[in-house]
Amino acid sequence: MKRLLLLVSLLPAVAQAQSDPAVTAARQWRQQHERAIVDDFFALLSIPNIAADRDNIRRNADAIIAMMKRRGITATLLTVPGANPVVFGEIRTPGATRTIAFYAHYDGQPVDPKEWASPPFAPTLRDRAIENGGRPVPVPAAGIPLDPESRIYARSAGDDKAPIVAMMTALDAIRAAGLKTRSNIKFAFEGEEEANSTNLERIFAANRAALSADVWLICDGPLHQTRRQSIVFGARGIAAVDVTVYGPRVELHSGHYGNWAPNPAMLLARLLASMKDDSGRVLIDRFYDGIQPLSETERRAIADAPTPDADLMREFWLGATDGAPKTLAELITLPSLNIRGLASARTGSQAAGVIPSSATAALDIRLVKGMDKDAIVERLIDHVRRQGFFVVSTEPGAEVRRAHPKVARVTARPGGYNSVRTSMDLPISREIIRVVERARGNAVKIPNMGAGVPLDIFERNLGAPTIVLPIANHDDNQHSFDEHLRLQNLWDGIELMAALLTM
Repeated sequence: MKRLLLLVSLLPAVAQAQSDPAVTAARQWRQQHERAIVDDFFALLSIPNIAADRDNIRRNADAIIAMMKRRGITATLLTVPGANPVVFGEIRTPGATRTIAFYAHYDGQPVDPKEWASPPFAPTLRDRAIENGGRPVPVPAAGIPLDPESRIYARSAGDDKAPIVAMMTALDAIRAAGLKTRSNIKFAFEGEEEANSTNLERIFAANRAALSADVWLICDGPLHQTRRQSIVFGARGIAAVDVTVYGPRVELHSGHYGNWAPNPAMLLARLLASMKDDSGRVLIDRFYDGIQPLSETERRAIADAPTPDADLMREFWLGATDGAPKTLAELITLPSLNIRGLASARTGSQAAGVIPSSATAALDIRLVKGMDKDAIVERLIDHVRRQGFFVVSTEPGAEVRRAHPKVARVTARPGGYNSVRTSMDLPISREIIRVVERARGNAVKIPNMGAGVPLDIFERNLGAPTIVLPIANHDDNQHSFDEHLRLQNLWDGIELMAALLTM
């Protein structure tokens, strides 16, 4: 009965998708070329793509340039001194009166291969997710359909090389079917998004004319947790901050000096605990000042969205959530303060009976529209001072540490950006909703995603609205080990890109 209900619920989406010639063309092309599409994806995933690895980043960029040129796309690299290149491509359509631009990024998060079940840059097909007992399986020969529930494991399989392959494949499909683009098309694929887009603003400023467009479609992030297509009209911004507090010059024996020498790990724990209450609300003074409230359309979209919270709690083994009874959909429209890492001395079998000499916390602050990243960092620093710390921005020497009972070094990491939300009521927003729902069925409309995407840099430098259209599965382990992409998400993404390329 459950399966019957699921099939019935999918019928409207299937009927809508079949009414779009581009979607039909994409599906037929994919069914005929599954092995070749996966081979192209594997080839791109095999190139290491950590932003700091300049040689391999250039290999990625050159590979994408080659993919574009094979399809007749005018392609080049946009860069400035010290930056990884943005891969830029353009399709000019005779008689077009508007330009649609597509963004994705080809760099990925750092990896520790020891944590992975298979090497992160040796793409591996598994018959299902690892946590469900997934085993490596060979890629079937050409002409044999692939299991759509199988998973491709590799760094950036979900975040964010899949959209690049989906776009290129969609172009193949619509051209093979004799369909044409109606708009001018531009592509920009970034090589530093996972390094906080440190140089993107400089690249945009140097190439405004080339990058001008009527709308930017940001193809990054995961679908809604229900697997329904999502349309996201904004993203939270981000500011990353490191906080280090100090104890003795060197580690001291915890028996000889315990209860006498201040323990920096304990000091840091107390400092961090002062920043949030038990419900997850941030206690930094004026943290929530200036936030732009949601519009009526945005509030209605949240109310209409499915609520997967109970299922997610089971999936992630959570007995409670921050901010309850607010839902996940509500909470990601608010700012957050997250501890993304802690370090002090050693743990496990390497732990020693010492008082550490220092303790460090890496924080990220997720911003919503109306907040300024620089102002928020200053408010965090003021909070640290109010907890009795003497705050410095560089490594403190002996004189500073002797002169103050509590010393904290607070440094903001380079990059970061503010939050952006595009109005759901704009004509282009309504058109995108129509095109997406014709291709993928009833979509979940989200005012802003919880993650950070540098939309602020697009708006300030290029002056065009941005809309996020993700294709990855929500459980793809992005930013962690064993990242993967559910194959059906790639197939659906190809159909979505075909519809958008021909709108």
